[in-house]
Amino acid sequence: MTFRQVRTHDVVIVGGRCAGAATALLLARMGHDVALVDRATFPSDTLSTHAISRSGVVQLNRWGLLDAVLASGAPAIRSIGFGTPDGLAERAVKATAGVDLLVAPRRHVLDTLLREAAADSGVTLYEATTVTGLRRDAAGRVCGVDTSDGELHGRWVVGADGLRSKTARDVGARVRDRTISPSGTFYAYVDDLDAGGFEFHLAPQALIGVFPTHGDQSCVWISAPDTDLAGLRSAGHEKPAALHRLIAVKAPVLGRRLDRARINAPVRGALNLPNQVLDPIGPGWALVGDAGYHRDPITGHGITDAFRDAELLACALDDELSGRASEAEIADRYDRTRSAALRDVLQITRALTAFPPLDQFTALQKQLSAAIERESSWLAGLPVPGDAVPIAA
Repeated sequence: MTFRQVRTHDVVIVGGRCAGAATALLLARMGHDVALVDRATFPSDTLSTHAISRSGVVQLNRWGLLDAVLASGAPAIRSIGFGTPDGLAERAVKATAGVDLLVAPRRHVLDTLLREAAADSGVTLYEATTVTGLRRDAAGRVCGVDTSDGELHGRWVVGADGLRSKTARDVGARVRDRTISPSGTFYAYVDDLDAGGFEFHLAPQALIGVFPTHGDQSCVWISAPDTDLAGLRSAGHEKPAALHRLIAVKAPVLGRRLDRARINAPVRGALNLPNQVLDPIGPGWALVGDAGYHRDPITGHGITDAFRDAELLACALDDELSGRASEAEIADRYDRTRSAALRDVLQITRALTAFPPLDQFTALQKQLSAAIERESSWLAGLPVPGDAVPIAA
């Protein structure tokens, strides 16, 4: 007879990347016993253009992790350039909400750093472990998961397992709002590109960007209507050349710079991703990150969404686990706060992916910048959850 291992924790989190690892880290700093489960092993990469907006950098700074991200080799971004026919119009990243830089760390670095910080805070890590199903008590409340390695029991199960979340499906989370983006985004990594800061090159029916990252490389990407990207998607082994040609047509100044650089990685991306909001919490379960809310990547807000909602959820679960609030009270708070926090950027995302005329697109970008500044100020003013000890690289 084979005996399955049974382990018990306060919280079991399914999915160990940005959203899951951040939630685990914060809960552990609050004194709770947390299991973090992922089918992958780390370090490993995932589909992402990985730029972090000011709001997300504020979170890293508040949690004591920003210095470690910079020490890992992610360059401090202190300027933003906007493409013009004559070149780049650059402006400095201003100092607000306690930070004066942006950053775009590769995900295999960022996700691993978050997991290691969580482990240092007492989180139990389960790698290469597949969750096969949920466990429920006699009343139907979620009380754990079955895995390829045994059973994990917990007062709460958190789904942080991405856009196609199995946890969300298994708990029956209702989709409240869903539209399909009429656009797509593709990217690749480039060597020897003369990029010192973030860049945005706006053209009719396209937004092209550059994010300097680890290893003196730059992530170069394009967002455009799906009809304009269909050829790139089907280009096979010619995708790097097709990406180069498309950028050269839409942003000639950047295209000429790419002539002197080298695309050194496969072109990755996706079309027609959903903008969707799910019920975020129920009896014994909660969702965080893309599992509960996803939007098209054109606004570059995914990691920030993950960090913000991780803190909102961790603080709510801490109150319930510590007996300061009932399950109904914390569920209502997490739902209302998350809904209010995501509203502006979701609306702007949907408007941008329609690629309106350039003047309207520019006005929307300014609205996005203002929304991020408001969010940054709000987050910077929150009490720091748990024991935010600076983490070494």
